[in-house]
Amino acid sequence: MAAISSIRLQFPRNLNDSRKRNTSFHAPCNITNVFNNKRTFLSVTASCSDNPRKMDTASRVNVNGIHVAEAPLQAGRLAKESAADEAIVTSLRGRFVEDKFVFRQIFVIRSYEIGPDKTATMETLMNFLQETALNHVTSSGIGGEGFGATREMSLRKLIWVVTRIQLQVQKYNKWGDEIEVDTWVDAAGKNGMRRDWIIRDHYTKEIITRATSTWVIMNRQTRRLSKIPEEVKQELVPFYLNRLAVPTEEVDCEKIDKLTDDTAERIRSGLAPRWNDMDANQHVNNVKYIGWILESVPIEVLEHYNMTSMTLEYRRECTQSNIVESMTCPTASVLESNNNSKNRKPDLQYTHLLRLQHDKADVVRARTEWNFKQNQQ
Repeated sequence: MAAISSIRLQFPRNLNDSRKRNTSFHAPCNITNVFNNKRTFLSVTASCSDNPRKMDTASRVNVNGIHVAEAPLQAGRLAKESAADEAIVTSLRGRFVEDKFVFRQIFVIRSYEIGPDKTATMETLMNFLQETALNHVTSSGIGGEGFGATREMSLRKLIWVVTRIQLQVQKYNKWGDEIEVDTWVDAAGKNGMRRDWIIRDHYTKEIITRATSTWVIMNRQTRRLSKIPEEVKQELVPFYLNRLAVPTEEVDCEKIDKLTDDTAERIRSGLAPRWNDMDANQHVNNVKYIGWILESVPIEVLEHYNMTSMTLEYRRECTQSNIVESMTCPTASVLESNNNSKNRKPDLQYTHLLRLQHDKADVVRARTEWNFKQNQQ
């Protein structure tokens, strides 16, 4: 994924509901081809039937245009084990729910995805969001050759770039917890796309994170913004869902102030991208920016507070040859030790800036909110 500047966040409010549907969840079974608008969408699930005869063979199917040959399966107990394994693989790869409007993927929090307090980090949550979004495009049947691009985008050498993303975190799950991530897309203004996510505990269904983002299209070769071609819109419209993960009144639309050498309280220089920080579009993966932002946050805050909200405003690309500076300044301190309300104000609020070290050009502006860990228990 990429990130660029000079794009204002737009969230559509009064959209044409006639082209959108909110449908109830239908639990799919077996491997099913769903036809919509003359396109074939694959909803991959597995049935754990007690009848071994139903599991004798796997049907021939086309997965994103690739033919999968028929393969015999063991009968009896081995067939049931195979079906159970297939169900697990299907869940991890993701599947469509709500008549293909929502894509759902399950993750298990690994030991290398947690921080010192043994809970998932903000970078981990962002990686989950990114992975689900990419698998959504791939599984939809419209995926092209690019990194998350559609077929029509690939033909025109176009890629998606994120301009703004906002996360609200209710809690950070622990090592070994299973979570499920739902994602869907909608139009954002005349020339953008909005992608939303909700992360739940897989078993309790408790919502633990909400996120929303705005995307535009860039030419992969010229690195200039492009209008969304009509052919690309026609690919996307069948997937549009008029639903907000973050309620309108909670969307962070305020401009993020630019920090300077005089206004920043802490500056961390000399941050250099590694080769592994680059994504398939040959620029720094947007998740990497979170780690750089935290480089200038006081260690006492990282130890004793949880980040409960983050808004990132991407201003320009960052390549491997760039050296970055991280800048942070507190913008609010509203300690309310006796306030146990779930909707209480943050204990701390910070403004951040990542900029190129050689010319001081903005890369990312950010705003974060933090709550004291004991207040969240």
